Amino acid sequence: MDIVVKGRKTEVPERFRKHVAEKLNLEKIQKLDGKVMSLDVEVSKEPNPRQADRCDRVEITLRTRGPVIRAEASANDPYAALDLATEKLDARLRKEHSKRSTRRGTKRISAAEVAERVPDAATLNGDGSLAETDGSEAGGVPTTKMGSLEVQGEGPLVVREKTHVAAPMTLDQALYEMELVGHDFYLFVDSETKEPSVVYRRHAYDYGVIHLTTDPMVAEVHGADGGDAIGG
Repeated sequence: MDIVVKGRKTEVPERFRKHVAEKLNLEKIQKLDGKVMSLDVEVSKEPNPRQADRCDRVEITLRTRGPVIRAEASANDPYAALDLATEKLDARLRKEHSKRSTRRGTKRISAAEVAERVPDAATLNGDGSLAETDGSEAGGVPTTKMGSLEVQGEGPLVVREKTHVAAPMTLDQALYEMELVGHDFYLFVDSETKEPSVVYRRHAYDYGVIHLTTDPMVAEVHGADGGDAIGG
């Protein structure tokens, strides 16, 4: 397995690429997860001088046969950001390894089974990318297709669209996955209702959950705000 290092709106020096290869110990990673398929490192730079203390951002994405593990960090130089992101990745890898060790024998839905279990499940290209733009024109006004949206003219709308294969899961599993990627919210398909839901951080150790439904009667029962608090 190779480490893919890429820059987003910035050039990545060869010296930094070599440093990434030395910093991310593949042998150590594979000991914690022997089913690693790819390891991507994305480097980006914030041009705003007001954010000089965190102008360099590094995002590490580890794809395995299990959940995607992601770690990101920002600092005043890419080397410091890489150090912080690597520490987060190591902590999450160890957490997942420990969790997996205590849940031996628990059956989960594999990626290959998603198409059978979830109707109209989205699919990805071989490299995981999606076509985002289409330079067609309508009525003399340039039309840009950004994912599933069409934007006419050169408006300020900027869309970054991603499509993921989503295996249905319980609320407890969604909370765990949110903690694993280090985000403040997590979108998932509820295994009981088969409807999309979002779990998010609230205050202290509390979480909230929003369930989406097309049935107005169900929405009325759960309340106008659509969110319920749960203890963390």
